Amino acid sequence: MAPPSAPRAAEDGAPDAPATAARPPRQRPQKKQRKGRSSPGAPAGAAGGGPRRVLPLLIATIAALAVASTSAGVYAALTTDGSGGHAASPGGSHGDAPPSAGQGDPVKVVDEGQVAPLRRVVPPDVLAAEAGSISAAKIAKIAKLKRVRDVVAVAGGAVQLQGRQVNAFAVDPSSFRSWTPPGTAKRTDLWAALAADRFVVSPDAAKQLQLTKGYEYPVVGRTIPKLTMGGSGDLGLPGINMLVSKKSGTQMGLVPNVAVLVNAPGVSPAKVVAAVRKILGRGANVVNLHDAKYQSSGTGGKANSYLDLYKQAATSCPGLSWTVLAAIGQVESDHGRNAGRSSAGALGPMQFMPATWKSYGVDGDGDGKADIMNPYDAIPGAAKYLCANGAGRGGQQLYRAVWHYNHADWYVQKVLNLARAYAARYH
Repeated sequence: MAPPSAPRAAEDGAPDAPATAARPPRQRPQKKQRKGRSSPGAPAGAAGGGPRRVLPLLIATIAALAVASTSAGVYAALTTDGSGGHAASPGGSHGDAPPSAGQGDPVKVVDEGQVAPLRRVVPPDVLAAEAGSISAAKIAKIAKLKRVRDVVAVAGGAVQLQGRQVNAFAVDPSSFRSWTPPGTAKRTDLWAALAADRFVVSPDAAKQLQLTKGYEYPVVGRTIPKLTMGGSGDLGLPGINMLVSKKSGTQMGLVPNVAVLVNAPGVSPAKVVAAVRKILGRGANVVNLHDAKYQSSGTGGKANSYLDLYKQAATSCPGLSWTVLAAIGQVESDHGRNAGRSSAGALGPMQFMPATWKSYGVDGDGDGKADIMNPYDAIPGAAKYLCANGAGRGGQQLYRAVWHYNHADWYVQKVLNLARAYAARYH
């Protein structure tokens, strides 16, 4: 599932919230003016027999993996029934809390099979697919829709693996990783495997098909290449259980531009669905990825989106609403889209200063380290910092806790207004 679409100004059905364009002057004398940010404030801180022909994703009639969670349900949604910015960082200005160290290297150009480092996360709001290729003209129209920020088109189709039909996308690992859940996006091993022409599957597919990492399997499309399994991870895309490289996809005859993912912050996903369907026509399948039936908390209760993470982290501080964390996440990094180092030295999706992170960093994903750049760690860390400053008590205490995150009244008001907008949209 994807991070919440950011509520902005009341437009296109978005809830009333302060527009991000107008900003009051900074009131933090000990902070340098940040540059190159879109928003203010940062916390202180097998063999399967079968025809050698790829079945287009949308006209396949054989059920794919009967997996639990969202995959089976969404496969049905994607197939027909038979016809053919940052702000200041927490605790940085008054020394109330120590500020965090970080990694903020710029993205590198992919070279000779190497995969580029993760620079941002792009939460998909809508998934659309056709029985054949979506034309470049239609993709361009989708990209020009009001408030649509990112669009990616991918090749895909139904292939056979271990005698079962699986929906596969062929992707560029360096760019597509940004569209997957945060925990998967950060796993460089998976994307390096794809860059090396191995395949990656969802955990459910790996289990049900009894796949073993490092083993070769014949994948049946228009050709039958033998591909090595490179690993498994939550793909966050209902009904899509396999990723292959663009080279492998071309070799197997996957349909070019069979699907598009759309990111449109600040717009009701239902409105985006309607607009995309109007462009693609009645034969297209367009899915609102925010629908409850397509959302889950991930395998073993692990969050698989920023929205999940905000909700999960808030439970660690009784009385703190997840909407406050979501509002701060929007202001600080636009939900991980702009998580690099700020001019003041703040880092990560919640923009912690390194010194603050040393005191409030959390190992949220249990990997043995508290990583300022990892949303699984940074968001619980923000909840911890806010809670330590009384956020769970509400009222003036909440106001002061947010003020401690960034010492400016305009920042507090912006965050609390956004929190109310989130509450109005999601409750």
